[in-house]
Amino acid sequence: MADKVINQISDVCIIGSGPAGLSASVYASRAGLKHVVYEKFPMSGGQIVNTGDVENYLGFSSVGGFDLAQKFHEHAVNAGGNFKTEAIKSIFKNNGVFKVTSEKGETEYFKTVIAATGAKSKTLGAKGEAEFTGKGVSYCAHCDGAFYRNKTAVVVGGGDTAVSDALYLSNLCKQVIVVHRRDEFRAVKSLVNKLEAKENVKIIRGFVLVEIKGDTKAESVILKSVKNNETQEFLTDGVFIAVGVSPVNELFKDIAETNEAGFLIANEDCKTSLEGLFVAGDLRAKPLKQIVTAVSDGANAIYSAEKYLREN
Repeated sequence: MADKVINQISDVCIIGSGPAGLSASVYASRAGLKHVVYEKFPMSGGQIVNTGDVENYLGFSSVGGFDLAQKFHEHAVNAGGNFKTEAIKSIFKNNGVFKVTSEKGETEYFKTVIAATGAKSKTLGAKGEAEFTGKGVSYCAHCDGAFYRNKTAVVVGGGDTAVSDALYLSNLCKQVIVVHRRDEFRAVKSLVNKLEAKENVKIIRGFVLVEIKGDTKAESVILKSVKNNETQEFLTDGVFIAVGVSPVNELFKDIAETNEAGFLIANEDCKTSLEGLFVAGDLRAKPLKQIVTAVSDGANAIYSAEKYLREN
């Protein structure tokens, strides 16, 4: 590689600007590492931008997700973060250097890469789901909930996100129907208790959503019992699906080891199977995916990257 190119090699490439990527940027700046944060969209924060109230981040008894994302971004910028709104097309490592090419065709070189692309909402695969997406079917209650004020909404799922979405919608909608395939929720008990106390929330356990029906928009859902295949139909104005996430791993799945679900395998040091590539946030295979663990990953990833840079 020519000297001209070698002189242009930066220390760290951070791909993704959610809590993990922003935390990594702050720590990279503090360590004096020349870095670039690539964000696909012109707004930092990742999934928390679409979160209503965050009640489990230390120091804030309650804070809006968008507001918290803004604070994270401002912190990273003020610390010295360099941001580029560009989607990355490919990553290639050769002779210890990562070649990172954007979809615009621009190429930059880095000594290390932090994979912080996170995860995206899963779909159900139910009949009518794709047809009515954006026409009554949504994956973000906080984005679209206002459209269903004083109406009926169905929420599918049993984790923290589903229960939080249902609680948010219960303050807007006339009725919220929560559908969960298990008898017990996976969400934390405090959230479940709040949900069960809501008078305008109907909880249907042991059923799955198999079809969304309507003419030009979603108008009803068909539910099927997991025990005896009994079906029930409920009228609704909107359907909010919150059944988990899948990794945004397209750039990394062929260059680093993943688990069966596609999340990059790494311990607390955030080192992947490819030297110089580190993973932080929801893309990392781990039992708890929360803002606090993403922020911690960002710090650990830079700590490991800094050590790697010193030794190579």
